[in-house]
Amino acid sequence: MSYQHRYLDGTRIHYPLGKVVCVGRNYAEHAKELNNPVPSEPLLFIKPGSSAVALDGGFTIPQDRGAVHHEAEIAVLIGKPLSRQPSDEEARDAISGFAPALDLTLREVQDRLKAKGHPWEIAKAFDGACVLAPFVPGDAVTDPADIGIRLSINGELRQDGNSRDMLTAILPLIRYICGHFSLQPGDVVLTGTPAGVGPLHKGDQLVLELTGLSRFESQVL
Repeated sequence: MSYQHRYLDGTRIHYPLGKVVCVGRNYAEHAKELNNPVPSEPLLFIKPGSSAVALDGGFTIPQDRGAVHHEAEIAVLIGKPLSRQPSDEEARDAISGFAPALDLTLREVQDRLKAKGHPWEIAKAFDGACVLAPFVPGDAVTDPADIGIRLSINGELRQDGNSRDMLTAILPLIRYICGHFSLQPGDVVLTGTPAGVGPLHKGDQLVLELTGLSRFESQVL
């Protein structure tokens, strides 16, 4: 993807982005499908801005590091600085956009690292590991606690979730993140993936959408 600026539905972002803050196991059914315990608080990790690529036009995946799994997620674009203890109103006001996204995971690499008790950024933060669709403006979403996220691959619905099923909802999640480190304009929060994750393959045709808000077609090149 070009590192020149581009417009995402009214929001100007200069690539590379800031950090991408991700939350693991924010849907109970996803934790269960990977035989992971359901966490009692958000599990945070960070992808660098260099991991972000555009969904439109297609994207590539590593071909030599084992299975690459798709994790469809609701992405939140931060448009104003946020630091410790923002209110729900301040967190909501700082959201400038919502988009469907893919958190790509080198699953076999991640499993090996977890088995050794090692950090697993190598499996999550590689170039191209954060696939972002264009954002709709933040005020296009009436209720952040009711956003649908869907992913179909080759005509088959693979993931179908809603933010109401999150263990930690979007606004409390942003507040929790800010309790540990600040968020800056251009940062993106990936809010977790519903059940149905699985491998991607070269040539796969994808439809990724925020239900009733945006819909995008893409492919694995």
